[in-house]
Amino acid sequence: MRLSTDPAARRRLALLCLAAVVALVTGLVAGSGGDGEKPTSGAEPSKAQRELAAVDRLTLRQQVGQLIVSTFPGGRPPAYIRRRLRARETAGVILFGSNAATRPEWLQLTRAIQRNAGGGALVLVDQEGGEIRSVPWAGPPLSQPLQGTTDQVRTAARDAARQLHGAGVNVNLAPVADLPGTAVMAGRAFAEDVPARTQAAVEGMRAGGVAATAKHSPGLGQAQVNTDDGSTTSAPDLAPFRAAIAADVPLIMLSHASYPALDARRIASQSPAIATGLLRGRLGYDGVVVTDSLEAQAVLDRSNIAVAAERSIRAGADLVLTTGSASWNDVFPRLLARARSSKAFRERVRRSAARVLELKRALGLR
Repeated sequence: MRLSTDPAARRRLALLCLAAVVALVTGLVAGSGGDGEKPTSGAEPSKAQRELAAVDRLTLRQQVGQLIVSTFPGGRPPAYIRRRLRARETAGVILFGSNAATRPEWLQLTRAIQRNAGGGALVLVDQEGGEIRSVPWAGPPLSQPLQGTTDQVRTAARDAARQLHGAGVNVNLAPVADLPGTAVMAGRAFAEDVPARTQAAVEGMRAGGVAATAKHSPGLGQAQVNTDDGSTTSAPDLAPFRAAIAADVPLIMLSHASYPALDARRIASQSPAIATGLLRGRLGYDGVVVTDSLEAQAVLDRSNIAVAAERSIRAGADLVLTTGSASWNDVFPRLLARARSSKAFRERVRRSAARVLELKRALGLR
């Protein structure tokens, strides 16, 4: 076939060819689904996409804030807590029995917290059962060793969660998933079949509307000293945490003990080998990882709380738990400064804040 020598005809032919190429490429891209990160038209975004989309709407200060749990004395949120909640520079608060006593007092307190947080605050308590209950009028009335069969554990957890939820609590730092190996944990751990009872407690709390926290990973059953009081070592007991993960536990708490078999130099809450390599990698956990209290003596034996918080976030923790009312003043500036100066740390903050926001979304928080 002889090509036309007419310039206008050649231009028309060139435009037709270009349109054909564009149509072909568009069809190939649509058929391939893109790079796997962006959903095709009409598809639901993945959990990871939803998490990152939410966190990227926050400032860096707010992202750092989502990594810290605050606390305060007294029955009313003081001005510094109200400001912090309004600015979204804390994920929420942990409350204790000293904050409130009766059910009306708890309701008044938690409503004030959410009012200042715009309905977006995590409200944590330590409600294992028996003597360890931040909310004295809520269950479980018995400590974990005495809570009975797996079904009884599930029922006790559900009933307690309903009471806590009714008081404005949305996260419980329980159950204890440690084995009752030594006297340190024997009075707090389930007496037998710990994996099954751990799973039942997680399920029961979910049924009652409260997020459970399996603690103290990777197990304090062999500890000779409570980490609140001093440094100690333990051996990992993973079966209860595997069971909790199988039950889709929303949070797992890292212990402050040392585990020489897993990390010869760092305590669990500051160990990348444990927080990331073991929990995220080997066990496949994708929920929120929270530290035990940064004010524990096992932490202070090694550094101040600001350094400890940075080490924990670097290791793979998502939330650092502070139980001293002034601790935020040290921890927040340290984390913010590192996030501003280090791209890698900034990305760690972003990923952890995204998990915290996903937890809040799952709890129905704003």
